[in-house]
Amino acid sequence: MLAWVPATASAQDKDSFTPMPLDSGFGRMDVNPPPVPAEQIIKEFAAKESEFQDALNHYTYRRYARVQTLDDDNKVDGEWYEVDDVTFDSTGRRTEKVVFAPGSTLQRVMMSPSDLQDISHGYPFVLTTEEIAQYDVKFIGRQKVDEVDCYVFEVEPKLIEKNKRYFLGRIWVDATDLQIVVTNGRMVPDDTRKGKEDLHPPFMTWRAQVDGHYWFPVYTKGEGILHFSSGNGFIGQDVHIRDTVKYTDYKRFGSTSKIIFGGQTAPDPNQQPQSAPPKKK
Repeated sequence: MLAWVPATASAQDKDSFTPMPLDSGFGRMDVNPPPVPAEQIIKEFAAKESEFQDALNHYTYRRYARVQTLDDDNKVDGEWYEVDDVTFDSTGRRTEKVVFAPGSTLQRVMMSPSDLQDISHGYPFVLTTEEIAQYDVKFIGRQKVDEVDCYVFEVEPKLIEKNKRYFLGRIWVDATDLQIVVTNGRMVPDDTRKGKEDLHPPFMTWRAQVDGHYWFPVYTKGEGILHFSSGNGFIGQDVHIRDTVKYTDYKRFGSTSKIIFGGQTAPDPNQQPQSAPPKKK
């Protein structure tokens, strides 16, 4: 998130993060060792995530993304909103088509390329076998999310390369299905250079079993105070940011179902998600 005024903020240490507060539905953390070696669990759930990523690449869905700034009274004073259909073109190539995008009313910040990248790829975080080598993954314990028994892991990038985004935080992995059901953390790095600050709030993403087999992202909420320091004669500012993303209408590509957008105005989804993944069927 870029500030309209030139500013510099203190750098975020990649070894720490400020998570979103856990909502109801999270049980007591059991810190006893897992029944099998953690390294085996990590290997197996990464393989399942690779399988899920391959399946997701064959699904279409609609994404509602909203970014808001809030004033001192917690009232919205600016908003960016976009609805996209993530689908395939006539050649079968993955594509995103904007369905609805009213003009942004953000005044204190503006959307950056990394914000759009986080919405498209970071918030629906998938930790595959191919990508897990980039991370240190540490077993923390076991915890129930709603009625789902989960392994909990801390995830931290080993090395941050230029022009790449990484996840830093915790994941909850279904102890039976070995797939991520909740992600809680931040996308890093933040750009803290004077006049070029690009800061991002912590977020949580919930998944649910959409097809009875895989856990698909269904809702993301990110919220935090972004601290922009003074610079070039401007007074520093703290900006309260709230991101919400809703993923709906998952359909396997090639089925008889069709996504219809054709110039239609997308509805504004106001339904609030559950605080944790739904119970497994």
